[in-house]
Amino acid sequence: MANTGGMTVDGGDMRYSEYSPKTNVRSDAEIDRRLGGTLIAVGLGVAAAGFAGRYAFQLWKPLGQAFSTYYKGGFEQKMCRREASLVLGISPTSTKAKVREAHRRIMVLNHPDKGGSPYLAAKINEAKDLLDKESRR
Repeated sequence: MANTGGMTVDGGDMRYSEYSPKTNVRSDAEIDRRLGGTLIAVGLGVAAAGFAGRYAFQLWKPLGQAFSTYYKGGFEQKMCRREASLVLGISPTSTKAKVREAHRRIMVLNHPDKGGSPYLAAKINEAKDLLDKESRR
């Protein structure tokens, strides 16, 4: 029997005398290196998504203000019916009962004795007086 390169020859038949498959055993250093690269890639992806989301919100912010349910702007020098109805949150053509109920509801929340602003309380009272004077019974 002649041994040639890990193979034996028996009567013309060749076979492997020692067959050991290649093992995919990785060292701890290689595993750590690959895991570290993966974690860095995931971290960069999350950061990119965060920055893209922030940029998108900044783009949409002015558009969202256009559709806001709140009145944009300060008070006028002399209050008109429209502004009074916006302050009280009712229709300009509301009845006296609705004006009084809206005034009471808002004053409970904004009364100066309860920590509210005296200026806002004065504006709320002015709105009630204006709408009471001009509203229907």
